[in-house]
Amino acid sequence: MGADMKVNLGGLEMDSPVVAASGTFGYGTEYLGAADYSKIGAVTAKGVRLEPWPGNPMPRHCEVPGGLVNAIGLQGAGVESFLSMSVPWYASNSQVPMIVNIWGGTVEEYAEVARRVSEAAASGPCSVIKAIECNVSCPNVREGGHAFGLDTHVLARLVRAVRAATSLTLIVKLPPNVASVEPYVKACEDGGADAISLINTIPAMVIDIERRRPALGNVSGGLSGRCVHPVAVKAVYDAHRATKLPILAMGGVYTAADAIELMLAGGTAVAVGTAAFTDPGVFAAVHDGIAEYCERHGFAGPAALAGALEA
Repeated sequence: MGADMKVNLGGLEMDSPVVAASGTFGYGTEYLGAADYSKIGAVTAKGVRLEPWPGNPMPRHCEVPGGLVNAIGLQGAGVESFLSMSVPWYASNSQVPMIVNIWGGTVEEYAEVARRVSEAAASGPCSVIKAIECNVSCPNVREGGHAFGLDTHVLARLVRAVRAATSLTLIVKLPPNVASVEPYVKACEDGGADAISLINTIPAMVIDIERRRPALGNVSGGLSGRCVHPVAVKAVYDAHRATKLPILAMGGVYTAADAIELMLAGGTAVAVGTAAFTDPGVFAAVHDGIAEYCERHGFAGPAALAGALEA
């Protein structure tokens, strides 16, 4: 009998612990025919705000040793277009649960986006939406987002406002660049979050020495990829010790071993992001590798791996 691959992330029931990370999987349809959706527990749509947003000037990404620095800037068409066009298109091709990543310039905007998403999710094609992920820590936008995740008082107020606007599973995405994650986790708990996700990308910058100019149009951006994995493991470990909230762990997941490491540190589920750009088969490989590990080590399934580190 094989491993039971089901996990529960703060009320979000998933058939696999492997999630497609926000900002790397588009609106959920871009990988159809390339990725094995049967091995994906949930798809996180790229960031959505109230009104259309142009994102940052070009160039927007730069490869670095072991990773990628991006400054897309959360470009998007706005929540109404997302709900009327993107989600129905996704739902007509897949019933894998969708997590909607939201952001905004004010607490009120976050709450309004959450309200509209939740109302749409109550019926029809948008019922495929099962959770909201609040992006409070994006390092490559100049308005909103990045500031909320670095002030515990504002963070708690934001989470409370979004909690009042939705009955969907509420996940809060936290930044890695803080002295201690504990007060931020506590703020999420106090605000009524169901789960937390971390890490977001790490603030970074690349300089073109021949031009003596920043390589990115936004000057700086967010670092992701293999190189951030040890940082993610430590952040997840610290967060797990500070809270009973389930954790969607992410950061440099390229193999099943990477995912298992994050789960042993405290992750209930793991998200794959940058790796999918070069290998859409990574989701199936990570899913199958976790199953094999559970069977080999006598775990009933990935739900038993969360925080199973023998330290």
